[in-house]
Amino acid sequence: MENLSADKILVVDLGTSEITEDELSDELVEEKIGGAAITKHLYEEHAEGDPIVIGTGLLTGTLFPASAAAVMTAKSPVSGKICHCPITLKVGLEIQYAGFDYIVIKGKADKPVFLWIHDGVADISDAADVWGKNVWETTDTWRNAMGDVLIQTLVIGSAGENGSDFAQVCCNYWSSADRWGFGKLFGMKNLKGAAFRGMGLLEIADAEEFVEMSLDVLEDIKDGNSMGRTGVGDLCTAMGEADISSWLEPLVHRHSSCYNTPYATNTFACIDDDPKQMAESETEETGVLISDIFGLIGFKKLGLSAMDACMLLRDCARDGIDAAAVAELSQTSGLKTREAIQEALPDLSGPITLPGNGIFSPWCPQQPLFGEFDNIGEDPAQWWERRMAVAYIFGIHPIFAVMSPEITEEDLVDIAAVGTELEIDQDTLEKAVQYLLK
Repeated sequence: MENLSADKILVVDLGTSEITEDELSDELVEEKIGGAAITKHLYEEHAEGDPIVIGTGLLTGTLFPASAAAVMTAKSPVSGKICHCPITLKVGLEIQYAGFDYIVIKGKADKPVFLWIHDGVADISDAADVWGKNVWETTDTWRNAMGDVLIQTLVIGSAGENGSDFAQVCCNYWSSADRWGFGKLFGMKNLKGAAFRGMGLLEIADAEEFVEMSLDVLEDIKDGNSMGRTGVGDLCTAMGEADISSWLEPLVHRHSSCYNTPYATNTFACIDDDPKQMAESETEETGVLISDIFGLIGFKKLGLSAMDACMLLRDCARDGIDAAAVAELSQTSGLKTREAIQEALPDLSGPITLPGNGIFSPWCPQQPLFGEFDNIGEDPAQWWERRMAVAYIFGIHPIFAVMSPEITEEDLVDIAAVGTELEIDQDTLEKAVQYLLK
C-alpha cells in the first residue's frame, strides 16, 4: 500500500532465525482497514507458530489527534483468548517509522534474543547480556549499545523471564496496557523484547486535505469537556475516585501526553527528589511515570500511602509485572504493606478480574470520561467494546477515545479515504469491527 504505510509486513521465525518480508496489499487494507483487525488476520494466518503480532493503526504516527497507538495481538495466558493490547507513549509512533506496518513473531529461539528494527531493517540479536536484567537496565543497555537515547523499546523483566501469568511487555521504562500476560509469551519464546528506531516518512494521498481535516477535529476537541483537565488525578475523579487527586498531589511533578494526544494521560510522581524541583536532578530517574490508572487505584484501596503506592508502581515497572493484578492479588492474599507486597511479587498467583469481553485491554476505563457521548444507548459495555474496536483499528489512543466524542467514526472513515485513496467507507468499518468482536 502506497499511502499511510511502509508497505511491509515483517515475519520473524525465532525457531529458524528466518526473516521474511511481505507487501501490505491494498486489498487487505480495503477489507480490514488496519490495526487490530489486520493483526488478528495475521495471527490467524500464522496460528501454527503461536505468533505474537505487532502492528500499527491506519492513522498511527500522523497528525490526526491521538494517533499514538500501535497494537499487540496474541493468545493470552490469562484469558485464553486472542486479545489485543494498545502500545502507547512514543513507542507506537516509533514502530510506524521504523519501517514496518506489521511484525509477526513466531516460533521459539534456542537462546535469549531481541529484535532490533530500524529504518526498514530487522535483525535477530543476541540478548544473553540482558537476560536477567530488569526492564530499565535492558532499555538502557540497548540505547547505550546503539548510541541513541531515542530508541523505543518493548521489553520484559524478571516476571516475563520467570513465566508469571501477569508479566507485562513494558514500554521503555514504564508499565503498559498489557493486562493479558503477553510478557510471559515473550519469555516462553526466549524473546527479551524489541528495540525500534526509524526516520521513515508517511506518504499521504491528499496531504493538504488530510491536514485540514485533522486540524478541524482538533479544533472541535479544544471546545470539548476534556480541555482544562490533565493527568491521572482528573481521570480518577471522572471515574468516581475523587480522593486520588489530593492523595497523590504532594508527589506530582508533571503530566505528560502520549504522541499527539491532546490530554496528558500520564503523571510523573517524584519519589527520590522534591517533586516541586524544576532543576535537573543528579539522580537518573527520580520517580515513576504513572501510566496505569487501575494499578494506582488498587494500591490506594489497600490503604497504602501515595509514596508507598508509587514505589510499588516503580517496582512493578522494573520487574515487568501488571500492577493492577498485583494490587488485586495483594488484597486477596491479605498483603497490606509495601514491604510484604514487594517480597511476594515473584510468587503472586491466582484469578483476577478482567472487565469486558476479554478482547480489549481493561487498562482503559470502561466508561465515558468528561465527554458526553450521544450513542451509548442502554448497554455502556457494548458501547465501550465498539469504541475500543474502532480505536484499535485506526491507532487512536484508547483512553482519549473514551473522553472525546469529537472523534467520530465518520471522521475516521473520511480521513482514511482521503489519506489512502482506497475504498474505505462506513460499511468497511462495520465489517472490520464485527470481525474483531466475533
